[in-house]
Amino acid sequence: MTNYSAITAVIENYLDGLYRCDTELLGHVFHPKAIYATADEIPMLYRTMDKYLPVVAARVSPSSRNEPQNGVIDSIEFAGENTAFARVRCSMAGKEYVDLLTFVQTENTWRIIAKVFQMTDQISVKAA
Repeated sequence: MTNYSAITAVIENYLDGLYRCDTELLGHVFHPKAIYATADEIPMLYRTMDKYLPVVAARVSPSSRNEPQNGVIDSIEFAGENTAFARVRCSMAGKEYVDLLTFVQTENTWRIIAKVFQMTDQISVKAA
């Protein structure tokens, strides 16, 4: 598997985990020391995984509401052999999200080390 396909697989699992509110799956795609942040809230929202995953677990999943599952990978870039960045878009619960995901590869496994996102009212998510 190439690094590109490995990152793509992590993103697909990430999107599936969000869609199903599957914290076990999300726990595999996020590095244990990952951060979750947005400046859409004041003060800026910042969480570590031990704070973020319980929030996801308490949500009503988009899958249980029969929302369409969507997600678009706009780009994947590599900074070197163990660092990458992806821009991903999806919509859930009437909101659109642009997720800026930073990845690290440790022990031959790619994981998200940082999720910084922008949230807006939903219009529609379409492939670029």
